[in-house]
Amino acid sequence: MADLSVDISKLPDEIRDKLAELDLELSEGDITQKGYDKKRLRLLAPYVQQQPPQAGGAAARGPRGDGSRQHTRNRRTHRRVTHNEKRYHSEVRQEAVQQALAEMQNRPKPSMPMPSKRTSMMSKSPDRERHDCSSSSDDDSCAGDADLPPPPELNSPPARRVNAPHSRSHPHPLPLPHQYQHPHPHPQPREKHAKYVVPRDHTQIDINDISTNFPAYIQPDVTHTSAGARRGGAQIADRVQCYAPTEDTGTGTGRWKVRPQPQLKVSAKIQQLLNTLKRPKRRPLPEFYEDDDIELEIAANPKDPNAPKPEGGTMTPAVGEQLVVPAGLPRNLEGALQRYGTASFKANVATVLDPNGKLSNSLTYGKLLSRSFKIAHALLNKTFTSKNNSGGPLTGDSSIKPGDRVALVYPNNDPINFMCAFYGCLQAGVVPVPIEVPLTRRDAGLQQVGFLLGSCGIQYALTSDACLKGLPKTSSGDVVSFRGWPCLQWVSTEKLPRPPRDWIPPPRPAEDSHAHIEHTSAADGSAMGVIVTRQSMLAHCRMLSVACNYTEGEHMVCVLDFKRETGLWHAVLVSVLNGMHVIFIPYALMKVSPASWMHMITKYRASVAIVKSRDLHWGLLATRDHKEINLSSLRMLLVADGANPWSLSSCDQFLSVFQSKGVRGDAICPCACSSESLTVCVRRAGRGGASAGRGVLSMSGLSYGVVRVDAENSLTSLTLQDCGQVMPSCVIVVVKMEGPAFLCKTDEVGEICVLSGATGTGYYGLAGLTKNVFEVRPLDADGEPIGEEFYVRSGLLGFLGPGGLVFVCGSRDGLMTVTGRKHNMDDIIATVLAVEPMKFIYRGRIAVFSVRVLRDERICIVAEQRPDCGEEESFQWMSRVLQAVDSIHQVGIYCLALVQPNYLPKTPLGGIHLSECKRRFLDGTLHPANVLMCPHTCVTNLPKPREIHSDVGPASVIVGNLVQGNRLASAQGRDMGYSDDSDAARKYQFISQILRWRAQSTSDHVIFTLLNSKGTVSKSLTCADLHKRAERIGNLLLEKGRVNTGDHVALIFPPGLDLISAFYGCLYVGAVPVTIRPPHPQNLHTTLPTVRMIVDVSKATLVLSNQSVIKLLRSKEASNVLDSKAWPLTLDTDDMPKKKLPILYRAPTAEMLAYLDFSVSTTGMLAGIKMSHAAVTSLCRSMKIACELYPSRHIALCLDPYCGLGFALWCLSSIYSGHHSILIPPSEVEINPGLWLSAVSQYKVRDTFCSYGVMELCTKGLGSSVNTLKSKGINLACVRTCVVVAEERPRINLTNSFSKLFSALGLSPRAVSTSFGCRVNIAICLQGASSPEPSTVYVDLRALRNDRVSLVERGSPHSLCLMESGKLLPGVKVITANPETKGQCGDSHLGEIWVQSPHNASGYFTIYGDESDYADHFCAQLVTGNTGEVYARTGYLGFLRRTEISTTNTSAGDETSLVVRDSDTESVASGGGCAMSDVHDTHDAVFVVGALDETIMLRGMRYHPIDIENSVMRCHKKIAECAVFTWTNLLVVVVELDGNDSEALNLVPLVTNTVLEEHHLIVGVVVVVDPGVVPINSRGEKQRMHLRDGFLSDQIDAIYIAYNM
Repeated sequence: MADLSVDISKLPDEIRDKLAELDLELSEGDITQKGYDKKRLRLLAPYVQQQPPQAGGAAARGPRGDGSRQHTRNRRTHRRVTHNEKRYHSEVRQEAVQQALAEMQNRPKPSMPMPSKRTSMMSKSPDRERHDCSSSSDDDSCAGDADLPPPPELNSPPARRVNAPHSRSHPHPLPLPHQYQHPHPHPQPREKHAKYVVPRDHTQIDINDISTNFPAYIQPDVTHTSAGARRGGAQIADRVQCYAPTEDTGTGTGRWKVRPQPQLKVSAKIQQLLNTLKRPKRRPLPEFYEDDDIELEIAANPKDPNAPKPEGGTMTPAVGEQLVVPAGLPRNLEGALQRYGTASFKANVATVLDPNGKLSNSLTYGKLLSRSFKIAHALLNKTFTSKNNSGGPLTGDSSIKPGDRVALVYPNNDPINFMCAFYGCLQAGVVPVPIEVPLTRRDAGLQQVGFLLGSCGIQYALTSDACLKGLPKTSSGDVVSFRGWPCLQWVSTEKLPRPPRDWIPPPRPAEDSHAHIEHTSAADGSAMGVIVTRQSMLAHCRMLSVACNYTEGEHMVCVLDFKRETGLWHAVLVSVLNGMHVIFIPYALMKVSPASWMHMITKYRASVAIVKSRDLHWGLLATRDHKEINLSSLRMLLVADGANPWSLSSCDQFLSVFQSKGVRGDAICPCACSSESLTVCVRRAGRGGASAGRGVLSMSGLSYGVVRVDAENSLTSLTLQDCGQVMPSCVIVVVKMEGPAFLCKTDEVGEICVLSGATGTGYYGLAGLTKNVFEVRPLDADGEPIGEEFYVRSGLLGFLGPGGLVFVCGSRDGLMTVTGRKHNMDDIIATVLAVEPMKFIYRGRIAVFSVRVLRDERICIVAEQRPDCGEEESFQWMSRVLQAVDSIHQVGIYCLALVQPNYLPKTPLGGIHLSECKRRFLDGTLHPANVLMCPHTCVTNLPKPREIHSDVGPASVIVGNLVQGNRLASAQGRDMGYSDDSDAARKYQFISQILRWRAQSTSDHVIFTLLNSKGTVSKSLTCADLHKRAERIGNLLLEKGRVNTGDHVALIFPPGLDLISAFYGCLYVGAVPVTIRPPHPQNLHTTLPTVRMIVDVSKATLVLSNQSVIKLLRSKEASNVLDSKAWPLTLDTDDMPKKKLPILYRAPTAEMLAYLDFSVSTTGMLAGIKMSHAAVTSLCRSMKIACELYPSRHIALCLDPYCGLGFALWCLSSIYSGHHSILIPPSEVEINPGLWLSAVSQYKVRDTFCSYGVMELCTKGLGSSVNTLKSKGINLACVRTCVVVAEERPRINLTNSFSKLFSALGLSPRAVSTSFGCRVNIAICLQGASSPEPSTVYVDLRALRNDRVSLVERGSPHSLCLMESGKLLPGVKVITANPETKGQCGDSHLGEIWVQSPHNASGYFTIYGDESDYADHFCAQLVTGNTGEVYARTGYLGFLRRTEISTTNTSAGDETSLVVRDSDTESVASGGGCAMSDVHDTHDAVFVVGALDETIMLRGMRYHPIDIENSVMRCHKKIAECAVFTWTNLLVVVVELDGNDSEALNLVPLVTNTVLEEHHLIVGVVVVVDPGVVPINSRGEKQRMHLRDGFLSDQIDAIYIAYNM
């Protein structure tokens, strides 16, 4: 709009005033530019024609701030304002920020990804809405009414992905095409995404280098029938097949890669994030060679050689003028009350305004005297009625004696009752402890106040009738018992009886006795009570009387809290000593009418006002109420928080606006004070003026603790005003902030200390803290004390200026030391506020604090965002804040969080409760709406990446081990000699022959029993029954299937006896069986392609199954997924000929193929292994010897029977050893968690085998039912071995939980152990019947990252507990070798486990014989040492330990303690020291650490995902499961949230902190998902690679994805 040419100077005063108000509204953001132009045009329109046009007559406009029209209309009457007491506007800072941001436009612009939110999180939760509606909080600025364009500094981030609403009824809906919304009118086309294969060795991949068009495979289904039952059973049928692309079965090598090769939509966000990480950092990382705590500490506090250093001489103490007490001043407060209460009993001492601004209540000196007498009498004689809280009756002596402490609990609108109670306590010699009124049981900081009350021994709380009525009550009408509070008697101080005429108060206590205790808080939120003696209180009152020149009859207006600090000292104590009248303005009124205090000055011609800079700022905003104001009577405007560095702008603006209303520059008097030192200094009224004592200082210099003058127009300058001169009869020194209290130099910033008779004397009940704070002896440069007197630390940081002026630039509590530099919270807040705050956040609702992560403080900013602020707008604003703080303060922000309106915890007077805010942030209960973590830029003290020395070969390593005396890692199970010739089974080399022999010799022996979910026998088979069924199936295969010798037959059966019969039926006719898990009926679209893939890959010529499975394969639902006609010939075992098999097939040699075993590894590799007849019988014999398996034994199996050791135990072992196997399908345990343990108890089973999934089901499902099971007679004392069948590191936490939980049922903790097998050998270790107890060791996690094994004591920092994976089976030999060099490892190195055994698999099964990539997996040879031996590579990293077994007889029975002997370390593991022993034996323990394919190589070190996941699981109780993987150099953490979607963002900072602190890794992406999304296979192992592929192809329906920049 063209400006109007009007000469403002010729306009009437009324119009000029209105234009000035309008300009102020615009500069403060109260009105939009459009509204401003409209109103200005309306005001000037009558004068446009009357005056000739003149150039440049428009008033200067402030910075633009857009506001909501509706808000502006709503505020016609009153300007509603914010809560915080220290927030105000600074045009200087705003200009500096805008200039800094403008400068950054020319720099390379980072393209930062915006977080992804699920649509359900966009709308407010009911909880949020409830908060908003009921809030009494007020905003103080208006939100924008126009769409905000993206700021020019940043490329526009991609808009939020809008997902389909998450369906909980269907476990895994088909992935829908995700649509992206763009804020721009023309959506950008999607980039083409590459398809790729992730190589096994996890080499780093550049996105740009990925080749396209690679054939994709369907993922296998490796879950058991309802794999998700560990969390909710049927809802989550399959956790693996969440992300299935179109089918392409393809062919290839023997280890089949069956993860889908995702059609890489590597979201543009990840690409952007990677691009931001490629930029060079502002500061290079320091170089470190050791992953060491000391190094990290040094890196966090670097010594900058270019840092400015103080150059001045040692300061001299500043001494105040001598205190000359005016002649007429009463001798003490009691005397003053007596004098004025009798001589001027009708004079008012206090007047209170109600919330409407009307004078509601007054108190005269006469009333104050009489009421305080009544209270004093009632306290000492207990003539009041009291209410208990619900804590019960008081115990012991509950009378109040002089010197006892009582709590004063009065609301902020009731200073009159407070004054009466306070003076009543003084008269009675009782010590008052004023505290805030507890409104609810969840008030911030309430528990800490309770600790203070308890430590003070308080039993009585004095309050008013109205307050007592408003306190929360129990159903019986008693005041509730607040958490952490002692049991209190609540006493009302109103309507008390008059004391007898002859009663006189007790004699005045000694001068050094306690007068009152002032409640204060430490930086961590802990409550402390500062003791103020009567002597100090009186001396302080006298000092203030002289310094402020108070006289009798003056009127004072007080806006402050009258219960503590400046409000208490001036308005309650000094006012009475001087016979003054105080007008109290309640906080509730200030919220509605911010100018009410100025109206009271005008009305009463008050000469003194006590305010904070917040009140000056609010007063400026209430422009409509300025007309009637006259402040010419004001001789002293005391600014209580003048020590705040940013109070200057409020003082200056107030003076410039209200100078026309009579305010004099020399009336504005900032002061500095603290609870410990009381008033430190105050500017004297009438001296100097507002321009006196100010300095423009360099913030960079201040961050190094030195005072340096800066240019006024500098971006990084801070303008300070003085806080006046030292108080009369006081001495002030400035001492160093850290270490001994040496005096600072004249140009050095330090902590101000006070020597005076008017300070606090200590913290009540805290002797140690009192000594540190109240008993300081400053030291000169030589280290000698400057005197014998004790100084008191004020907690204020500053320096002394010329003329004895005191300058304060911050507080100890508000100081954050980041990388050796100090930053003030208020400085950071001022910078944040200058980044267009009106549009996005509420000005007064910002919390800045630091959290200690990785040995350094990290700055966090939390602000309340406006409800109308969009997702992208807030993200852009946060990005600008990061730039502004970086530019002005040269410090990185670690976390920036925005919460919903009214979500930050508040103090009773409306300020932000900082320590509570920090506590919620660290506890994960802050509930942010947006989070931006920036660890990459601000964490600069990570250890140096590990360097791999390629010039050190395997031979050098062996020589090094020999020189150091380290044992080469090698271990062997016991011999498998054929000593027992009487066993006829030894004579047979084939398992099928053994079955036939058993059917003849022990035909009626029950060998298998299958249980159903009710615990009853579903079916059982004798040896003869099984033999007959196998023969019939053999006939079926010959007659209908026409199988030839060596044909492969797919067996698709549910867990049961049909599977076993079909297996032996195949062997009887020379066919090769392949066991396959049937598809899940509720999840066909993902499980059926997996079944089909194994059928195709195994080259099965026909499928053998039962009627129910065949019906499912041919169903309409299945045909929608796969063509039902494409299956090979399918035979039904329910329809068999009842003929005897003419001849039993016998293979020519035992080395021929017996069966194929297909399994999917955790890295998503489908590997089919070949098991020969010799390997089968060797495996069975080895297990028989180890576990002492005989026909008389009962073995309970609760496993899946499709692959690995589970299959061998289910189908092979019983036939070989003849024992009775009780089969319990895990799917039945999901229905009835007590089934397995009941069966073990019922059949008196000595040996039982299960999976981790089953163990977890029992632990979680039966946790509260142990007593019920006990009452049913379930007893597990019979169990000798309970083995978890696994192919991973033992889950020691789960096994310990299981042992402890069921020890009540008689389960011996020694019985629970694990086994270890892998693809090349399905059973390497297994806990035998007579094996010693599994040993545990504690290793250093940091050494493990560097492939070193260092034993430490239990409880050591960075220690990791590992349990051995069972004992080596007979006939098995293992070594550990370096997976890269193939050199043998020593005991102290982590290496790949290599195995040599007669039951090793023969090799991977392939179609075209292309085994070149994996050939050495079965025929690996060492390059050093014994190079002739052939081993199979397990693909698992681990180490070996030789342990000494000492068996001693004690009263408790046989106890086994294992002492681990190590060449370079000695540590006692699992069970204390070594006692006197009768038998000595050595035993080699195998410790599995993790799969080599799964390890994450970051910064040159090897991380095991489970270690990072365990850390993440511990960081928040709502994390149900976790998985980690990498994408290029980014660590991605996926966490399942077991809670509301609104809690998702709580987890992001905690996950980042924990991984950084414990593993020295920066998390790149945090993905929060629903329970059940992390895929788990049938063995209970996480399928991290499937999850990774789902994430990269954008198929995860995440609640929230945070990209840490």
